[in-house]
Amino acid sequence: MPKPAASPETDVREQDRLVPLYNVVLLDDNEHTYDYVVEMLQRLFLFSHAEAFQHAVEVDTTGRTVVITCELPHANFARDQIQTYGPDPRMPNSRGSMGAVVEPAANG
Repeated sequence: MPKPAASPETDVREQDRLVPLYNVVLLDDNEHTYDYVVEMLQRLFLFSHAEAFQHAVEVDTTGRTVVITCELPHANFARDQIQTYGPDPRMPNSRGSMGAVVEPAANG
């Protein structure tokens, strides 16, 4: 018996599920203000003020927040953008950008 052919749409959906995704995680520190985090996230990721503020609260209270989930090249670029954003001019002890890491996402 001949095997039924898969439609191109089905093949694309199956390929999409096989692409590994990665989280870009912003890490907390004591050298950046909420205003800095909000400003950075709005500029780099085009978050609304409310979304950016919610991430600022989460990183402050839990030590980390996932700012984007995407494929690895984009995740590495996003992490690099965070890590090169620069110090917080509002805090004299701020010597550099915030930390961020790329971690595999749970591809549920």
